[in-house]
Amino acid sequence: MPAPLFRTSRLLPIVAAALCLAASPRLARADAAANVDAKSAPMTTGADVYRHVCQGCHMPDGKGAEGAGARFPAFAGNPKLADSGYPVYVVLNGFGGMPWFNGRLTDEQIANVVNYIRTSFGNHYTDLIKASDVAGQKPPVPTGED
Repeated sequence: MPAPLFRTSRLLPIVAAALCLAASPRLARADAAANVDAKSAPMTTGADVYRHVCQGCHMPDGKGAEGAGARFPAFAGNPKLADSGYPVYVVLNGFGGMPWFNGRLTDEQIANVVNYIRTSFGNHYTDLIKASDVAGQKPPVPTGED
C-alpha cells in the first residue's frame, strides 16, 4: 500500500506549481484577444487590426501555428477565404477556440481586417467587403426582454 501514497506525494508539488501558475496575474489569458476594445488603440486599417488583434495567434506572416493542443489556422493560401462571408462569420461569431469580436470591433474594422487577410499573405481575392456587408451578417443581440 505505500506505493500509491508515494506516487501521490510526488504529484503534489507538480499540482501546486500548476495552480500557482494558473493564478498568476502576469500570465495572459487564452481569451485575451477577445478583450479588445475598439477604442483603445487606433486601429483604422486592416493591417492595424491584424497587428493588434490577430497576429498573436495567426502569426505575423499569416501562416498560423500549431502546438500545445491548439491550432491557429493559416490565412496564407487558405481556400476558405474565397467566400468573403466565411471570415466575416468567424470574426463576428468566433469558431472553435477563437473568440467572437461582434461588438468588440466596429463593422468597419471587421471589414478592413477581412479585406486585409483576403488580399495579403499570398491571397488575391478582389471582391472587397464593406461595413454594411458585415452589419448584414451580424447575429441578433439578445435584449433580455424574452
